[in-house]
Amino acid sequence: MFEQKYNLAKNITFRKTYTMEFADWLILGIFLSISLFISLTLRGKASKDLTSFFLGGRNLPWWVAGTSMVATTFAADTPLLVTGLVQQNGVSGNWLWWNGMIGGMLTVFLFAKLWRRADVLTDAEITEVRYSGKAAKRLRGFKAIYLGVFMNILIIGWVNVALQSILVNFFGVSESHALIYIGLAMFFVVIYASISGFLGVAITDVVQFFIAMTGCIVLAVIIVNDEKIGGITGLKEKIHPDKLNLFPKIGSGNSLSSVLQIPLASFIAFLFFQWWASWYPGAEPGGGGYIAQRMMSTKNEKHAVYSTLFFQIMHYCIRPWPWIIVALCTIVLYPGQGEDAYVLAMKDYLPTGWKGLMLTAFIAAYMSTISTQLNWGASYLVKDFYCQFINKNPKNPVTISRIATIIIMLLALLVIPFMDTIEGVWLFLLESGAGLGLVLMLRWFWWRINIWSEISATITPAVVVLILKIIHYIKLTPLKAQYPSGIPDEVMSSFNNDYYYLTHPYSFFIIIGITTVTWLIVTYLT
Repeated sequence: MFEQKYNLAKNITFRKTYTMEFADWLILGIFLSISLFISLTLRGKASKDLTSFFLGGRNLPWWVAGTSMVATTFAADTPLLVTGLVQQNGVSGNWLWWNGMIGGMLTVFLFAKLWRRADVLTDAEITEVRYSGKAAKRLRGFKAIYLGVFMNILIIGWVNVALQSILVNFFGVSESHALIYIGLAMFFVVIYASISGFLGVAITDVVQFFIAMTGCIVLAVIIVNDEKIGGITGLKEKIHPDKLNLFPKIGSGNSLSSVLQIPLASFIAFLFFQWWASWYPGAEPGGGGYIAQRMMSTKNEKHAVYSTLFFQIMHYCIRPWPWIIVALCTIVLYPGQGEDAYVLAMKDYLPTGWKGLMLTAFIAAYMSTISTQLNWGASYLVKDFYCQFINKNPKNPVTISRIATIIIMLLALLVIPFMDTIEGVWLFLLESGAGLGLVLMLRWFWWRINIWSEISATITPAVVVLILKIIHYIKLTPLKAQYPSGIPDEVMSSFNNDYYYLTHPYSFFIIIGITTVTWLIVTYLT
């Protein structure tokens, strides 16, 4: 898998790579200095207690918390993921994640004030507030490891894969050297995230977001006005009109799922199921994760609502369009290059100085996400696991939190070689939480939801995903033996048609169905 990921990258490195100029290094150096200065300035406020270290003292204004949400969900992987989706499926391919706005708006008007009112330090802590007994405590501890370690390092891993793609394709860095540079980047993030805690993360998020968006907007303007594109009018003439459709256009093929962009089944999954049924980072039904962390860090309930509303508008309606414009241009300029086309556009079309700004923008996006994941994951390990099962009243909880931050960083570095594509990891996380989302929303309002409802809804999708993966592996084994050098695309396409229920989105429907039936039965039996 490690070699497979870089087959494309190795081919691309025959192109001319970019060497940083003095102006580029100066821009990057100024940005890193500002980030470090902010963390050192806020060190004292972060060191008071766990609430200060993980929630910034619960005193953030809505615009800081909201911008931090937007910055966190803008990682080095995000423009690359959008580019891959648009190249393959057109603008409508973004419904893979646009569907989250439906649940996001419910979070704004139903759940944001509840998260702030709950007065908890982590979203896992709500488990013991909502339920009771030893089972609730154990579920809280399980979530601390499952979310804070397992899910968290997968998220950090896919962000690192994106940065690795930039280093390999933009600078021609070897795979092994790219890993070293990523380790250094994470080490720098650990320094400022552990020094200043969540408050430093949130404040630097604001700075990093504006730098990152400036770079993306500049790239979009330059590339769309290039003579090979000819502006928006020229772009519309050079690509198939269906690539510009906001919604997928259903074709007249032989099957119900015949479409011109994304399959009908996928669109149904995105629009009618995914937003409420599945837990995944940044779009948890009813809030949760690092989004809940920011709601809980605001001054009051009103600021929690405003921050979440600001996030929904920026995240879904405004921020993605510079990426989408660049992605549409890459259909003309770099057809078939997928996620890496965005990096190639940066390298080929940005002048010196602007290249440095764009690289700084990606580093800023990377740092905002990694710092959040490290701080958020450490909050689970310390508050929900260490303080519950090892030492209830540690003398130096902030020091332990900083150690936990470093541990998560080291674990995240280990998973990079085992990741294939950003989209693949995203779909894995999506299916691993399929069916859990409805329980997370209903637990606030339906009295019958109990601890066993949530336990069954948490475990069942992971078990079903494992079973489906095993079946897929068994069915695919004869083909691997028949084609040791690689299964041809047409053979793989035929296999996927024969065993469609093993691939997304059909597997997604199966997991949701089994999980929902399971937790409903468990709920009424208990």
